[in-house]
Amino acid sequence: MATVLSVSGSPSATSRTTGLLRHVDARLAALGHEVVPFDARSLPAEALLSADFSHPAIVRAVELFEQADGVVIGTPVYKAAYSGLLKALLDVLPQYALRGKAVLPLATGGSTAHVLAVDYALRPVLSSMGAGHVTQGWFVLDRDITLRADGTAGVELGTDALLAPVVDAFAAALGHAAPAGTAARTPEFAAAR
Repeated sequence: MATVLSVSGSPSATSRTTGLLRHVDARLAALGHEVVPFDARSLPAEALLSADFSHPAIVRAVELFEQADGVVIGTPVYKAAYSGLLKALLDVLPQYALRGKAVLPLATGGSTAHVLAVDYALRPVLSSMGAGHVTQGWFVLDRDITLRADGTAGVELGTDALLAPVVDAFAAALGHAAPAGTAARTPEFAAAR
């Protein structure tokens, strides 16, 4: 099966966005995919904000993207867009880091007023990075995600019922993604580094 990089763009240590991602990860793992969780907040701020492409943590993050067949990207919505932390991460990746990959964009927020952030803020950036297929994204209200004491997250049943086919469609798209590492061999990818 496919290798999926599950990226949290939340700066918070107790994040509903990260909880949602781990919930989605469990579904993808149950479908037979290998899931690699990655929190952008684990990157050293100095290296990230100064775009230190040679820093070992940044090099490793780039490698994780290269090795993935698909990427799930989750972000809280701040000021009607994805988080600044996610933006900083995307900025240090090569221009075509998502070439040939299936990508599932997810967002969380406190109000349905932010539901369009997935399509109007996040999707264009993911497409510009060469994503082979940006599947239907999904927005989940914060109140529909419960963080448990054991570190897992629960998703409200009605919300989970709507989210499940979105995750399943992404899983199906993984079968059409280019083999892992293909992006690293393209001339555009090398030039963007």
